[in-house]
Amino acid sequence: MKLWGGRFSKETDSLVNDFNASIQFDFRLCREDIQGSIAHARMLADCGVITREDREKIIAGLEGLWTDIEAGRVEFTAENEDIHMNIEALLTERIGEAGKRLHTARSRNDQVAVDLRLYLRREIGEITAQILDLQQAVLELADQHQNTVMPGYTHLQRAQPISFAHHLLAYGEMLRRDVTRLQDCKERMNWCPLGSGALAGTTYPIDRWQTARLLGFDGPCSNSLDGVSDRDYAVELLSALSVLMMHLSRFSEEIILWCSWEFKFIELDDAYSTGSSIMPQKKNPDVAELVRGKTGRVYGDLMSLLTVMKGIPLAYNKDMQEDKEPVFDAVDTVKMCLPVFTGMLSTLRVLPENMRRAAGSGFINATDCADYLTKKGLPFRDAYTTTGKLVSRCGELGKLLEELTLEELREISPLFEEDVYGALRLETCMEQRGSWGGPAAGETGRQIAELGQFIHEYRARTANIIGSIRGEGKI
Repeated sequence: MKLWGGRFSKETDSLVNDFNASIQFDFRLCREDIQGSIAHARMLADCGVITREDREKIIAGLEGLWTDIEAGRVEFTAENEDIHMNIEALLTERIGEAGKRLHTARSRNDQVAVDLRLYLRREIGEITAQILDLQQAVLELADQHQNTVMPGYTHLQRAQPISFAHHLLAYGEMLRRDVTRLQDCKERMNWCPLGSGALAGTTYPIDRWQTARLLGFDGPCSNSLDGVSDRDYAVELLSALSVLMMHLSRFSEEIILWCSWEFKFIELDDAYSTGSSIMPQKKNPDVAELVRGKTGRVYGDLMSLLTVMKGIPLAYNKDMQEDKEPVFDAVDTVKMCLPVFTGMLSTLRVLPENMRRAAGSGFINATDCADYLTKKGLPFRDAYTTTGKLVSRCGELGKLLEELTLEELREISPLFEEDVYGALRLETCMEQRGSWGGPAAGETGRQIAELGQFIHEYRARTANIIGSIRGEGKI
């Protein structure tokens, strides 16, 4: 008989049993389920709801069960539907009557809610650590290429000269926001639903602050209805992971472009490329392409959860069983993408000569030419128009701006002098852009130092979080 079967006179149809069961995916919450149960048992005994003797039997039984689960000696069954009932049934089988008292003053509704929060809190720590590893790879590559000139683009048209470091550090900033976004999510997630019961709390004299404290939460959820029905934290996490994947996808797109023969700014390492089954010359950026493709998968997970939640009245409904698979899939996908992307970035070879050659065409120093004239006293709009005429003249002559003779320049404006050639040099154009956040080496050096400090601080913080979580519940 099922643990909830007292009111029923017929066995559940086998098709319904299979349809209703979630153990095939929520088994991964077994660690968190045992953690929550240990904390619940401690609280029940301290509040006098169960005896201390029962508490010790329950905790010893749960710790022994966890040991056997880790060793692969435990099989879960769909007959017991989900991880919560599987754990309770196995515990009762091992320790007898005391196991039946564990579920006092709680429901599967608050049980699954606390399990999922514990699980996602831990996963946020691990994903954050992976993002920091990727940031470190960005930082190290940027540090090597502060003086590597490349064209910066708008509309995929060559626009102004920047350094490769400056371009990379833009992704460093995106990843920094991804880290802080996940930490914000964790803070809002870190409230304990255990003790909310099915929806209306309990008549037992429990101490919800104690269980929250034992599990490392900031406190108990303030409203029992919200405690069991809230999945905002899961939606928020999937939203944050979707933004992270969007950043990886944009970066992937640039890597795909850069390693093409049309750009040839970089070459991917053989270990992070694949070949063609028919074209022997091919070296394909499959890692970047797959990351770009898997971004859509994480977006789909977010939309799936939003759609599940959009029409659910308070409090818990069985629809909410469908929250876990998209959450698990998004977490798994992100954790798969980040390390391989980091490896790809860490091993690629930069081709500075090709970047410099591309920057040398396309008149990307035109703005600097206009700035030169402005500094000579010409209003910027007039300087802009004058430079536009020069670019047109260059097109007629088949020259670049810096290839025009002084006489040809003065035909358009008498303000040009010999120093214009130094001003139009790409390295000068880049180095003079020393405004806050610009591509000058002094500014990229500052950005690199700040990013390094950020990585150091968050690595320490993440290590402490992961360490404290792993120490919870004595398992």
